[in-house]
Amino acid sequence: MQVFQNNLQTITQLRDVETRSISNENRTGAKSGAARDFPAKDENGQFTGPARELGLGWKTHAHDEIKPGETFELANIKGSGCIQQIWMTLTGQQFRHAILRFYYEGNENPSVECPAGDFFAYAYGSSKKLSPLISATICINPGSAFNCYWPIPFKKNVRITMENISSQKENITIYYQINYELFEIKTEIAYFHAQFRRTNPLPYGMIYTILDGVKGRGHYAGTYMAWQMNNNQWWGEGEVKMYIDGDTDPKLTNGIEIAGSTGYPTICYTGTEDYFCGSYNFENKLTQQYQEFSTPYAGVPHIVRPDGVYSANLRFSMYRWHIVDPIYFKENLKVTIQALGWRKGGRFLPLQDDISSVAFWYQTLPFAKFPNLPNEDYLEII
Repeated sequence: MQVFQNNLQTITQLRDVETRSISNENRTGAKSGAARDFPAKDENGQFTGPARELGLGWKTHAHDEIKPGETFELANIKGSGCIQQIWMTLTGQQFRHAILRFYYEGNENPSVECPAGDFFAYAYGSSKKLSPLISATICINPGSAFNCYWPIPFKKNVRITMENISSQKENITIYYQINYELFEIKTEIAYFHAQFRRTNPLPYGMIYTILDGVKGRGHYAGTYMAWQMNNNQWWGEGEVKMYIDGDTDPKLTNGIEIAGSTGYPTICYTGTEDYFCGSYNFENKLTQQYQEFSTPYAGVPHIVRPDGVYSANLRFSMYRWHIVDPIYFKENLKVTIQALGWRKGGRFLPLQDDISSVAFWYQTLPFAKFPNLPNEDYLEII
């Protein structure tokens, strides 16, 4: 069995691999290709910047600027191997306006298309407002560091870009490092995918779709959700459902199932907080308040609470990684979640909340083209 992610069980093994790293200081990842830039020069040909007196080999190209409307190529790796870790830190008031895309094996359509903040499980805020997150695949560390540990294998090529879709003339400053291994992949692989969706507000009585249209063989690996409440009371009674390999909802007429209809999901989680591995409203029973938590496979690391002035809505940032319990599919997969609160008389209330999500999964190629990403204004969170 080939190793695609190192751990304590594999760290002692000798492997036939080459370690490479792409960064602002080595844009190609080439061997002996790092720290080759001289300090920039002014109009008189004189070195400028902090390293102007130190010259070659010092810190001369630690970051890049992405202008509005510009797409910056973070990496274009040719060969066979696996990305082990991605680190980056961004400036900007809206992480929703920095769009990450991954392309495999020369495909024109991306297998990852997602605002950078949501990809790193952080929808609410900017580089000035980051909450720590500690998990097995995504970490957010002080002061504003995004880290990704999803294994990202490829057989011939992987290309990663970031687009600045802001129309406000705001540059994105990016510092980044992509660490990877080159080795021959001898087996069939499942490629890493991530898809973003948002519905704001969710129409009354509608089920929110986290993922649909997946075709191929693979396994579902995780969910990130950003959820803004638009009602009072508890909001998380809704169930997460997994429709696997042909599962469909039963056909109903006036709320009654049609005789002989087939369907129903294979997997159904009992409630929103249950799916995200909490219970009873994410409530700290001592303080009787919502409680943030962050664990290797699930958490609610960030809760935005109303401040009585301009922060008017309660918001939850939640993740659930299916690392030890992946959801395998052979042909297709659909993932949904209900938005349910409570109304008078002990009845459920279908909610009309602002809901965003990122679905993470691995699958074989080819893959189904993603729905179009929403435009700048629809993406934005104030």
